[in-house]
Amino acid sequence: MLRTDQHADFNALLPGTTTEAGPSRRTALKAALGVGYAASALPIMAQTAIKTPADGLTAGEVTIDVNGFKMPAYRAAPAGKTGLPVVLVLSEIFGVHEYIADTARRFARAGYLAIAPELFVRQGDAQSYGEMAKLIAEVISKVPDEQVLGDLDATVKWAAANGGDAAKLGVTGFCWGGRQTWLYAAHNPAVKAGVAWYGRLVGAQSPLNPRHPVDVAARLNGPVLGLYGAADTGIPLDTVDKMKAALAAGNAAAKASQFVVYPDAPHAFHADYRPSFRKEPAEDGWKRALAWFAQHGVA
Repeated sequence: MLRTDQHADFNALLPGTTTEAGPSRRTALKAALGVGYAASALPIMAQTAIKTPADGLTAGEVTIDVNGFKMPAYRAAPAGKTGLPVVLVLSEIFGVHEYIADTARRFARAGYLAIAPELFVRQGDAQSYGEMAKLIAEVISKVPDEQVLGDLDATVKWAAANGGDAAKLGVTGFCWGGRQTWLYAAHNPAVKAGVAWYGRLVGAQSPLNPRHPVDVAARLNGPVLGLYGAADTGIPLDTVDKMKAALAAGNAAAKASQFVVYPDAPHAFHADYRPSFRKEPAEDGWKRALAWFAQHGVA
């Protein structure tokens, strides 16, 4: 599941070039799926710059049964501990590579059972693609939100049977996973809190993506902290304003949700293996995420 080798060449996705999917199709797919990557921020390699050791942790790949389907996931938790608060870690479109695994270990070192499921595995191997257009068209665009929500429910069930306390449930995600964070916070009554990193908030409805965060904002089960960048060319700030208005008109959890928008941060500012990484917003966001979970009963 995890790979630390370099991704293939992404030159075909640079401005002014075309791919088999074509620039207009690529743009439409990115908009529909909540993928806010700018071409200049494409990932070059799956190695994370921050290295979080696994000593003292139980860490590695596990298999989760989802109605007979064996879904791989990466789990990290303090060794020998039970009754741990649970954090679901939802990946970018590139799947559970080393950056996501390292993020799970960071949560484990903070006392959590962190688990990152491979949510695209039925549709294909996200890490085997060298062109984003193909990855989006052939894998990501075929992933139904309903499937994701069911997989996350199964992940929570697995966590509860393997040292986690499902009464202390949080969810966090990045880009594509950030969008899913909002959706899952509205789906599962057990969610105490969420932290969404630059996940798209609005979009066109489709059979596979019938609702977007702005559509479910009023009925969150736990408050969500949104961490966004003002320099994110894929997520206009007016969509953040639309989400704020939807939250303000919602239930108590919706009204308790908050946004932090970092003035000069681009998309994927937490992704320390990419040129988009911004140390200060990433570190501040991480501190806020841990504090948010602790404040809302996920600790």
